[in-house]
Amino acid sequence: MAKAKETVTPLMQQYNTIKAKYPGALLLFRVGDFYETFGEDAIKTANILGIVLTKRGTGPNGALELAGFPHHSLENYLSKLVRAGQRVAICDQLEDPKTTKTIVKRGVTELVTPGVAYNDNILSQKSNNYLAAVFFDKQTLGVAFCDISTGEFLVAQGNSEYIDKLLQGFRPTEVVFQKSKRQEFLNLFGDKFYTYTLDDWAFTNDYANEILTKHFEVNSLKGFGVDKLQSGIVAAGVVLYYLGETEHRNLQHISSISRLEEDRYMWLDRFTIRNLELVSTANDNGVTLFDVLDQTSTPMGARMLHKWIIMPLKELKPIQERLGMVEYLVNHDDLLQEFLSHIKPIGDLERLISKVGLQKAGPRELVQLKRALSHIDEVKNLAEKTGNQFLSVLASQLNPCLSIKEKLERELNQDPPALLIKGNVIADGIDDELDRLRKIAFGGKEYLVEIQKREAAVTGIPSLKISFNNVFGYYLEVTHTHKDKVPESWIRKQTLVNAERYITPELKEYEEQILGAEEKIQAIEIRLYGELMYQVAQYIKPIQLNAYLIAKLDVLLCFAQLAVKNHYVKPTLNNTKDLDIKGGRHPVIEKQLPIGQEYITNDVFLDNDNQQIIIITGPNMSGKSAILRQTALIVLMAQMGCFVPAKDVSFGLVDKIFTRVGASDNLSSGESTFMVEMNETASILNNISDRSLILLDEIGRGTSTYDGISIAWAIAEFLHEHPTARPKTLFATHYHELNELENTMSRIKNFNVTIKEMSNKVIFLRKLVPGGSEHSFGIHVAKMAGMPSKLINRANEILKRLEIDRTEGQSVKDSIKKVQNQAYQLQMFAIDDPVLVKIRDTLNNLDVNTLTPVEALLKLDEIQRLIKT
Repeated sequence: MAKAKETVTPLMQQYNTIKAKYPGALLLFRVGDFYETFGEDAIKTANILGIVLTKRGTGPNGALELAGFPHHSLENYLSKLVRAGQRVAICDQLEDPKTTKTIVKRGVTELVTPGVAYNDNILSQKSNNYLAAVFFDKQTLGVAFCDISTGEFLVAQGNSEYIDKLLQGFRPTEVVFQKSKRQEFLNLFGDKFYTYTLDDWAFTNDYANEILTKHFEVNSLKGFGVDKLQSGIVAAGVVLYYLGETEHRNLQHISSISRLEEDRYMWLDRFTIRNLELVSTANDNGVTLFDVLDQTSTPMGARMLHKWIIMPLKELKPIQERLGMVEYLVNHDDLLQEFLSHIKPIGDLERLISKVGLQKAGPRELVQLKRALSHIDEVKNLAEKTGNQFLSVLASQLNPCLSIKEKLERELNQDPPALLIKGNVIADGIDDELDRLRKIAFGGKEYLVEIQKREAAVTGIPSLKISFNNVFGYYLEVTHTHKDKVPESWIRKQTLVNAERYITPELKEYEEQILGAEEKIQAIEIRLYGELMYQVAQYIKPIQLNAYLIAKLDVLLCFAQLAVKNHYVKPTLNNTKDLDIKGGRHPVIEKQLPIGQEYITNDVFLDNDNQQIIIITGPNMSGKSAILRQTALIVLMAQMGCFVPAKDVSFGLVDKIFTRVGASDNLSSGESTFMVEMNETASILNNISDRSLILLDEIGRGTSTYDGISIAWAIAEFLHEHPTARPKTLFATHYHELNELENTMSRIKNFNVTIKEMSNKVIFLRKLVPGGSEHSFGIHVAKMAGMPSKLINRANEILKRLEIDRTEGQSVKDSIKKVQNQAYQLQMFAIDDPVLVKIRDTLNNLDVNTLTPVEALLKLDEIQRLIKT
């Protein structure tokens, strides 16, 4: 018997057709009041969301899996799906089911991916959500970054190293690039990014120019200053193409495109951003520089601070403007507090106005926009009164958009619901028809109460009540006790166990008026709200400028608060090539110290003529790495425009900071510690300039001792003898042999981090002083870490033996063989027993071949006395 052919319902036919267009995405398919998923999508969805997975049907392919959730829960569930790395296609009903007798028309209204999300539940408030596009051109690479939630659109081009630095700094949540370049992308930038590939045809000059000029409604891109960046333009065109492909058509808030000017910002390569833990850390519970500095009052201020940290300035004038503004605010605390009181209520204006551009702003968000504009007006007035030059310029640029603020004040109810469909959004007195219908809708219900009272009096039925259901609308309900009093004109509709339900022509007439009024009210409110949104959208550009200016002021206020709270000082920046830090502190470490413990400050001086390179020796755990890092962070904070943790700081502008700090194995990529170390160091040596600051920590420790010393020595020589640049360098090392360099190279100076030995213990004083150090005290550190005492004692023995042999001119290899033989011969002794150690040493020093019987007896007697004592 032939197997019955499985029939596919019209609904599933429609689903399969739409799903085929979005093969890589989870399809949320709207059915009535639910979003449903089917098959593989349902299994994934149920697993990620922790919702029930059910099955339906018994066709030849087995039962079909289903998982769904109520449509009003979309925002919560969508955020979980996107955070799990899913691309989610939202398929909505495109027509009212009441208006059609066939299957409801459906279509994908939005494709949400990690890089194009703007939902508040998905986004992090304090960081941007960038979509990046990378274009692999013949000689250069182009890159574009776009945050759909803020409207920011940036473009750049350069070599792979520069693009890598930008990707590491901006940390896009999604990167798109050519399908044919997948391996090249992985080789250059690794596998840490969420990526999506597109067909190569989208990556062409003509298409990019066409899509960009059309979007910005311009003839050319010259006005944006990006017309020369042809590779970057291609990447930017791909960003807009991708936004279109993900059903994001309302993009008027992406109103301009800016060039990332490499010349304006200090060079921080990806190793430096990682090693200095500026905005992220690999350590559990680690604290970043951003965590310590973020005292901002608004999310947009926090995002700007994030950008300032990874892109410090390297032009004197703008740095001094920022520092001058911070100084002014530090000296005017009342003004600072007043500014803060108005900036906090402004909130995330940048993302709010972007929602207007996306046509996704709800009634409450428009009310918040009105409040924000009111506070911007206050900030403008306050800034104008100060007489401060910076604040006067800021006041002249701020635009409170009074006309649209007043319109929002006038036309919106001041406490509207979150959703437009809930109604009561538009204020009374705005539309005559709306006011009339509201009287019918709400006054009509009051009239129903009057009908109930009147009919109860006329009929003598005291328990009469008027109710409503979806089957036959408004009705009169009469208990069986009084049904003989019901007038003949009433029409019976339903009989219940204890009562009967009736309708009357009068009830039907009012029902039609009320229900019709409610539908008409909703339609009018949607129309008026749409018109209001359209008018607000005309102010996107000035409001975006307001958001930028308020964010900037927010960061400067944050810097002023930090200066007061953490005792930071104003640095002096100049055009010299010196670096002079007195009483420097590490801004992150000092905040982690136990209460009452003071941070040990240190001075650092570097210049190009006398003290270009400092070799820092000292025990492990003595604070060498902290001194290196705090020097870099002080320079970086100063060039951000922030006061710094020190007693006094002055230096010439630094154009690049390079670091090689700490072990950073890349074993998952098949690279050893040493290989990673050499890659990072090569990147430094190939890019140095006269104004660079280089921090090298324990170079060469990933290989053998002699290799390590040789490489570290050669690097120090290379930096000292470089023909065109004298980069200022701090070189921390455990190779004490490098102290010899001071004798032959005039600009290399030895320093060490001091310690104090007391009764076989080491106290770390963490103070940097001139001169080299002879010991590393690694065994002391092992003891402090809680290593077994047996192991510590053995390590001390081996160290003593190696040191003796070294002074006697023996090789390390021979010394190690001796130690091994000794351990093999006497492993039966418990090494942590000092008596047995003495016995072992006595026996070790005996030459049995030359020993007389009397001498042997005397030795036995000596050993016996040792045991007795």
